[in-house]
Amino acid sequence: MNYITRKAFLKDLPTLLDFEQGVIEAERPFDPTIKDGPITYYNISDLINNDDSEVFVVEKDNLIVASGYAKIKEDRHYLKHDKIGYLGFMFVHKAHRGQGLNQLIINELLDWCKKRKVFEIRLDVYDENLTAIKAYEKAGFKKHMINMRLNINNSEH
Repeated sequence: MNYITRKAFLKDLPTLLDFEQGVIEAERPFDPTIKDGPITYYNISDLINNDDSEVFVVEKDNLIVASGYAKIKEDRHYLKHDKIGYLGFMFVHKAHRGQGLNQLIINELLDWCKKRKVFEIRLDVYDENLTAIKAYEKAGFKKHMINMRLNINNSEH
């Protein structure tokens, strides 16, 4: 397979910023509330530098081809766990999809969370993004809660 998984470095930022735009491009069709024009989702340099988060990448032939992050977050006081590991920024370059790279990233992120004694893992996925849902279910995730929305302004969707 010749894929290498490693932690991201700040020098990887140009590629990771391109990947972020790939995530946004992939998600726009599922979410009419995303602003038009250039936007960003993440503070990737903060995710790389912060002690409570980690970005992992997959490389092939010294090129980054996949990414994802885990961030430890406090959870609601009434739940059985105090913290969650929140996963995001899951992206695989088009030329490398179908190679199990999302699973490689998830495995690294889960190991990182386990080492920090965080065992409740969450992520968000659009309900119409069936490809992503299938990949997460294959990794062991189960549907848990549905986030619903209603826009009561007649001029918007």
